[in-house]
Amino acid sequence: MHLPRLLRPRTVVSAHCDLPCGVYDPAQARIEAESIKAICEKYQANDDPEFRTRSLIIKEQRAELVKHHLWVLWTDYFKAPHFEKYPQLHGLFNEATKLAGAGGAKGVADPAVAEQLLAKIEEISKIFWETKQG
Repeated sequence: MHLPRLLRPRTVVSAHCDLPCGVYDPAQARIEAESIKAICEKYQANDDPEFRTRSLIIKEQRAELVKHHLWVLWTDYFKAPHFEKYPQLHGLFNEATKLAGAGGAKGVADPAVAEQLLAKIEEISKIFWETKQG
């Protein structure tokens, strides 16, 4: 036998995800974005400088988590066939991560910006669950 033939896999498989799909869920990003919105509302309603400083620190941490969870979905869960079927998907992720970033929820304490972020995450979530049906 030739060595290349011995090294050739006997079974070829393809995987949709890095791990079973159960580990991916846009709910993780949504929960963090809901925290951001609640923090923004509490920040706006409170004049205590120490409370406001802590609020901003926590809000920025949550915004980083939103970005992380979105990036994992964007880069690990969604594959080329999804982007072909849902051509708006790249744009949604770009808009959502920017809304979570310094120019969005991370950079301002505005509940309306957090609401926009939640709306983008919901659009992504709808597509995500559609892909899970197929």
